[in-house]
Amino acid sequence: MIEIVEKYWLLLLVGQYPNGPLGGLAMTIIIASAALVISLPLAILFALARTSGIAWLARPVLWLVTIVRGLPFLMFVFWVYFGVPMLFGISLGGVTTMIVALVIYESAYISEIVRAGIEAIPPGQIEAADALGLKYGVRTFRIVLPQALFHMIPSLITQFASIVKETSVGYIISTQELTFAASQVNNLELTRPLEVFALLAITYYLLCGSIALLAGRIENRILRRRQRAASFVPLAANAVAAL
Repeated sequence: MIEIVEKYWLLLLVGQYPNGPLGGLAMTIIIASAALVISLPLAILFALARTSGIAWLARPVLWLVTIVRGLPFLMFVFWVYFGVPMLFGISLGGVTTMIVALVIYESAYISEIVRAGIEAIPPGQIEAADALGLKYGVRTFRIVLPQALFHMIPSLITQFASIVKETSVGYIISTQELTFAASQVNNLELTRPLEVFALLAITYYLLCGSIALLAGRIENRILRRRQRAASFVPLAANAVAAL
């Protein structure tokens, strides 16, 4: 396995770049990052629709999210890869196909994370905002969403690890990502598939494990901040009572 790393580390890291298309681990991270960045605003819109209390707006979004979450990700890859050229006459490359499919798929999952964050906001804060006469937009974007998004950071980072693993599906449509690079190494070596794909598994484990570790540390910081805030409230109350 060490010999494979020494011989093919550049191919696994960046694919054939600079003599060919960028690929490998670098392309995996690019695809996953682009999918997360693009899907997050859509997920926020879906979550706001779900929590708006407007039935004609919330119900279609609920159906959409339920359908997307009930189907395997591979179906969306096939629909984008084969459906877009048939319907619009546009041929999409593997990277674009993966980003589009991931955005559709992850928007539904991330919207549930955002919705949970919004619903975790204490009702008293929303009631106080209404009592002050704040409009829905001001209340949502200055009070609700900043708190919800802050507390969602660990969950979003964990979801990023899931997106990284989902990029491996791009291998079946020849997307130049990490799994595809490993298959190229396997085709060159021919007799060492166990070592090649064991190395691939270790790489995914280290990458996703590091992301999960980061999420855990951030979550611990958020919990400590909540505990400090909770301990401050009784102290402030006692100080007011003493006055």
